[in-house]
Amino acid sequence: MTFAVIATGGKQYLVQKGTKVKIEKIEGKAKDAVTFDKVLLLSDDSGKACTLGKPTISGAKVTGKIIRQGRAKKVTVVKYKNKIHYTRTQGHRQPFTEVEIIHIQSKKG
Repeated sequence: MTFAVIATGGKQYLVQKGTKVKIEKIEGKAKDAVTFDKVLLLSDDSGKACTLGKPTISGAKVTGKIIRQGRAKKVTVVKYKNKIHYTRTQGHRQPFTEVEIIHIQSKKG
């Protein structure tokens, strides 16, 4: 089984066929196909056949299927200044896309 490192949304993810990853939100509906072209590394399980991109591997693609669009749990942000009666509370829920990896294609095919 091969694995790859892909870059999307300013982050890098280690993926294998069949894994589910939560990435930064991308456009699409559930069951839509997604292709990641920024493949930084391809390798087999033993690590002997490893290809490292400079910075990406040309011709390599990772295909996935969108499972769902969602929002993470709420994070509470509190600002407070002592002695001047200033308090501010704000909540944030980060949107994400959950993707299941279907196929990892090397540059050879």
